[in-house]
Amino acid sequence: MSAENLHIAEREKKQAAVRSVIAAVGLTSLKIVVGVVTGSLGILAEAAHSGLDLVAALVTFLAVRTSGKPADKEHLYGHGKVENVSALFETLLLLMTCAWIVYEAIQRIFFRAVEMEISIWAFIVMGISIVVDINRSRMLYKAARKHNSQALEADALHFRTDIWSSSVVILGLACVKIGEWVPELGFLHKADAVAALGVALIVVYVSLELGIRTVQALLDVALSGMAEKITATVEAIPGVINCHSVRLRHSGPHFFADLHVLVDGNLSLQEAHAVTEMIADAIRKMVPNADVTVHPEPMPK
Repeated sequence: MSAENLHIAEREKKQAAVRSVIAAVGLTSLKIVVGVVTGSLGILAEAAHSGLDLVAALVTFLAVRTSGKPADKEHLYGHGKVENVSALFETLLLLMTCAWIVYEAIQRIFFRAVEMEISIWAFIVMGISIVVDINRSRMLYKAARKHNSQALEADALHFRTDIWSSSVVILGLACVKIGEWVPELGFLHKADAVAALGVALIVVYVSLELGIRTVQALLDVALSGMAEKITATVEAIPGVINCHSVRLRHSGPHFFADLHVLVDGNLSLQEAHAVTEMIADAIRKMVPNADVTVHPEPMPK
């Protein structure tokens, strides 16, 4: 990737992260105000969720800025792992929030009654939340796929779950309102706490899924089947006798591939170099902008 294209990519990633921060500030503020006024645990759970998303969005913004720095003497593979650490941090934040939501929901369902005043504003705020989350989730996923950014993907994943969790909260609020109108259905008063519990379970599932992927990236776990696919592609290139010792790793948005190949020992240095260039080009067609290192070895006689 040229310096100009790299600059454009980093700028687009930063812009996506900044928009995510602005959206998180607005939604968190709205949900806190309406949640406190109505006493809805479902909305307060969503406010806590959005508040942590705000922290996560800020961390993502800083991570994206740092990961764009070039390699130096202390970070020979660049700073891409910062994005993986950022995604792990977001996961831990969400899991801690879920623990509080589950505890409070159980208290309201079984041990403590809480009076709520559900107004039209509660539904309006949650509706606004869904619209905003749909838009920013699409924006972040687009940027994440384009620039292979795990930090932006983590943000997008969170906001996609927010869409579902907000829908669950709206359902809970509607059930509470129905319980107020129809006394025989008074048990629906607990629906808000049940909805909050549903939100927590959704977030736990998604967080664990993201956490596993993030830890795998930090431990340099290769994509399943990628090494075999690269080996088969390289061995199909004219002049390559054998491909072995394939090593792959991700560092944030960056992909590194190191491999050894056997070639005809009678090839000139220039011819051997031409073969390694064909190999690097073939791998970059599979993984755009990959950093490829090829070590040619002469075929033993």
